[in-house]
Amino acid sequence: MTLDYALRRIAFFFVVVWITVTAMFFLVHLAPGDPITDQVTRMQASGQALSAGPELIEEYRRQFGLDKPLLEQYVDYVKELAQGNLGYSVTNFPTRVTTLIGDALPWTLGLLATAMVLSWVVGSLLGGLMAWRSTPAFARGLMSSVMLFAAIPYYLVALLLLYVFAYELQILPTGGARDPLGTSGGPFAAVLDTFEHALLPGLSIVLAFTGFFMLGMRSMMVSVLGSDHLLLAEAKGLPERRIFLRYAMRTAILPQVTTLAIYMGYVVSGSILVEVLFSYPGLGKVLVSAVDARDYPVIQGVVLMMVVTTAGALLILDLLYPLIDPRIRYGRD
Repeated sequence: MTLDYALRRIAFFFVVVWITVTAMFFLVHLAPGDPITDQVTRMQASGQALSAGPELIEEYRRQFGLDKPLLEQYVDYVKELAQGNLGYSVTNFPTRVTTLIGDALPWTLGLLATAMVLSWVVGSLLGGLMAWRSTPAFARGLMSSVMLFAAIPYYLVALLLLYVFAYELQILPTGGARDPLGTSGGPFAAVLDTFEHALLPGLSIVLAFTGFFMLGMRSMMVSVLGSDHLLLAEAKGLPERRIFLRYAMRTAILPQVTTLAIYMGYVVSGSILVEVLFSYPGLGKVLVSAVDARDYPVIQGVVLMMVVTTAGALLILDLLYPLIDPRIRYGRD
């Protein structure tokens, strides 16, 4: 990997982030209505008397810069963004957007990172075993049943799990991230309570994506079997376990790593439905509330975080490729 390649990838990362942020800014601001008018209208609809409603709207529009031309608003937004300032939430003023994201991000990352890594590891291993010639036929049949979940969107799996384990069996909580009444068993009880609340949303992702990664790994292993380096390893008399892990799996794993990085972004955006279904206090729930209230700064901040997460994962993956597969030589680019 050359320095020129690394610099080009880093530059491409910033270009992707800038294009996405720009598109989101104009899409949000060109939508009918604005957050200030929407909030005042809701207050009036709830029965609150606002004698100076129009004046209040204009004052808040001025405070948030919504009275300026759209292009000028965009320039101001980019300047503030360059300084790391995402602004204030309209509906939760004077709470900063960074505070809302900072409170929700650990929940989303903890749930998604754990679920995706677990499904990737288990799915890749099971997919490799399905294609491996020494795996018993009975075990292959059992593992193939897991792939059925790959055809079902994980929010539908979430609904099924919610109905069975939360409403019918009532052995797991229906939603949230913690018991609202708190726990009295100390730190261990608090950790167990958090785990119980995250089990159903995490399991819905694991079940769906384990089958998906199994399909991908099985296809790659089929193409690897019969390769010259595997035949050479067998001729040397190496243990079958070592041939499977060190030679076959290592050769077939590269596309799986790429898929993991790509689908991390997909799950971050798609997890919105799962978080809403389970009332999980992550970025998805924050984004839905912001869209419902037309909270421009929060929408832009959450989307920015999702874009940076996805593009950053792909950037790190590109830079680590030579370590994953020594056959890659980026110096020839």
